[in-house]
Amino acid sequence: MSDKSSLPQKTSSNQEIEAFLEQVQKSPAIISSGGQGRLIFSLDATASRERTWDQACQIQNQMFLECQSLGGISIQLCHYAGFDHFAASEWMNTPDALLSQMRNVHCIGGHTQIARLLQHVLREIRQQPVQALVFVGDCVEEPVDFLCQLAGQAGLLGTPIFIFHEGRDITAAQAFRQMAKVSNGAYCRFDSSSVAQLRALLSAVAVYAAGGRQALEHFADQAGGEVKRLSQQLGHK
Repeated sequence: MSDKSSLPQKTSSNQEIEAFLEQVQKSPAIISSGGQGRLIFSLDATASRERTWDQACQIQNQMFLECQSLGGISIQLCHYAGFDHFAASEWMNTPDALLSQMRNVHCIGGHTQIARLLQHVLREIRQQPVQALVFVGDCVEEPVDFLCQLAGQAGLLGTPIFIFHEGRDITAAQAFRQMAKVSNGAYCRFDSSSVAQLRALLSAVAVYAAGGRQALEHFADQAGGEVKRLSQQLGHK
């Protein structure tokens, strides 16, 4: 759990968002033979995140909607909370199913269990490819070297990690950046005042997992704003 010194102070800068979407573009989205991308949506449900949990519930619905025209996306919800509690849902293909699962989650105080999450993800990948792992959290209370080792393994297996960091905890930021980098994923910081921005970026990742780079470029054309501008820049790389 994070303390008051790490509470959000401002949104991500344009440069941070640009860097995030650049990494999304570079990540190797490999769609399964069935034509439907698979994405693991994981969240820290410790007490420090209780005030933003409702926002996360609203955002996930948009992720599904953006992927419908691409043949859909299958999402698994993972979360940890309290003492030694970790849960992973079945794979779901509708926003209502995911929202129902999230509404049953209650934020409870406890330490982070990111290593346990990553170990679960590796097991899933070895059974069937997973195009992306999204993680939303605010702190890290585990050995960073071990987390990076696990994140690197996910990257080698073709699953980039896209980390959305709530708040400004410096230790967490350093760890999250390293984990994203070694997995060929991306890192982006957000706060409670940047919900629309977070929704757009999460949707971009989901679209990319479902349809690859071309789908992301099309999404950017429709989304406009930051996503549009950044997509135009990336198109020249």
